[in-house]
Formats: sequence, structure tokens, C-alpha cells
Amino acid sequence: MQTTIARSILYLGLLLLTFSGFAQNQLKIEEIAINPLINGTLITPPEAGASLAIIIGGSGPTDRNGNQQMVKNDALKKLAEGLSAQGIATFRYDKRLVAMLRKGNIDEITIKFDDFVSDLVAVINHFKEAGYKAITLIGHSQGALVATLAAQQAPVSKIVSLEGAGQPIDAIILEQLAAQMPFLTEEATQAFENLKNNTKIDSVSPALSSLLRPSLQPFMRSWMLYDPAKELQRLRIPVLIITGSKDLQVSEEEGHILAKAMPSAKRVHIEKMNHVLREIEGNALENSKSYYQPSLPLAPPVITAISDFIKN
Repeated sequence: MQTTIARSILYLGLLLLTFSGFAQNQLKIEEIAINPLINGTLITPPEAGASLAIIIGGSGPTDRNGNQQMVKNDALKKLAEGLSAQGIATFRYDKRLVAMLRKGNIDEITIKFDDFVSDLVAVINHFKEAGYKAITLIGHSQGALVATLAAQQAPVSKIVSLEGAGQPIDAIILEQLAAQMPFLTEEATQAFENLKNNTKIDSVSPALSSLLRPSLQPFMRSWMLYDPAKELQRLRIPVLIITGSKDLQVSEEEGHILAKAMPSAKRVHIEKMNHVLREIEGNALENSKSYYQPSLPLAPPVITAISDFIKN
């Protein structure tokens, strides 16, 4: 009897693996070039129809998988695969900075925040022309503001702000400095004020140079001009706002600011989820290590929350 039961369990396991492999093989995966600077991956499940989720990465030279040169966690790749497993077609793409770095022709002083918005508008228009009628934008971190601005130029069906900020970037940086390096707050405040007045900053403390070096000042100024909460208010489409309790970069309060600006938005706060969408049980060390551990699964509620929002 025990042998029969064991064989039945083994057979059931093999059957489930077979069906799992069959479902995976049904996914159509394509490399898509939108233009010379924007390339990405389209995953299309058989049941996706004319609905598509476009995933937009966060700050820096972030690739389609959510990684940078020294940071690999595959957060956006896992997000795309998780949604596609739920029957949702997804497109994720490398930011233009990735293509520039690969070609060795990146020139910081020429890059503006609006470039990222124009890139996303081009992506949206490409897929509209391809026949997708229901497009959802999923903006992670900085990508949430990019998605909000792009949706004002190329209308879409829905938006997900995934760990997106509610305040302008200068306000967030000043808050972080006040908490971690208060001795720099006064200098940074004056520097940001100068940028707002389009006044060049000749020199800053070494600790601020990564943000306010001369070549990066035009970009920072172009980013500072946008207030995420006010920009969100311009939209008239369903919005989902997601934050995580273990996010060290974007606090729960940022989500509250966005939700206050748009009371009709759906608000989801995921306990133990960090900025790269992992579930963190322990301390800050475990949190920081997860940025370099692509094998870790995503926090399960994030896939459920986004897929339910898109489908309903």
C-alpha cells in the first residue's frame, strides 16, 4: 500500500511538473528594439489578448531586469515573469543610459529627466500601433514619476506606482540628509535653491558631489521641477500605489502623500517588502544583501496586488 501511495505521489509530482513546463513553453518571448537607445523584452502569454503591462525601471543606468553594473537582483525580471505567469503580457526595457554606457558615449551634461519620459512615450506609442488597447504602466521608484508624466502625453489605461516617491527629489534628499548627515543639510538646501533659480553651483562638499557635481546639475534641476503628487493629480485613470515596510529608500509616507493627492487611488502597503521587492525578515544587513541576490523570490503579495489591479 505504501509503495502504491508513493508511486501515486511521484506520478502527481511529475504531472504537475509537466503542466508547469507546458505553460512556460507557451510564453512567447521576444526582443524588441523601439529605437537605437531603447531595447527590451516582451513576454506574451497565450491568454494575454490586447492587454499589456510596461515596466519602467528606477534611477541610474538600470537595465530591463532592474540591475546595474555592480548591483544584480533581477527584481524587474522576476516581476515581469510573475505577471506573465498570471496571464499578463509584459514589456520591460533598458533605460537609455544602459545603451549609452555600452557604446561608451554617455554625456551626463546633455541628459534631462524629460528624456526618460520621451522614451516611455515612444514605447507606449509603439505598442499602441502594434494593437495593444489596454496598457498599464508599472513605474518602479523613479520610474513611477516617469510613468505619470508619460501618461499625460500618451494616454494609457492604468498606472502602478511601485515604491514611487510623493515629494520632489530635492525634498526627499534633504529629509535623508537631515536623518543621516545633518551637517550637510544647510549646504544642500542652498545648493538646491540655486538649482531652482538656474544658478550654477561651482563646488560642493565631497559627500554631495555624487548628486551635485557640475555635469549632473542640469539633470538634477530637470528632475526637481516635478512634484510627483501634483503630477499624479492630472491623471483621470485608475492608479495603484504600492509601498513596502522594509523599503530603506522610499518610505510609507511617500505613498500616503500620493494617496492624499489622489483619493480614488487604490493603496497597498506590503509588510516586510523592501525596495527591490523582496521579503525581509531581519535587519538592515539582510536588506542590503538582497540587492545582490537574484535567486531570492519576490514578496508574494506584490504580484497578486498588481495582477488583480490590472485584471479588475
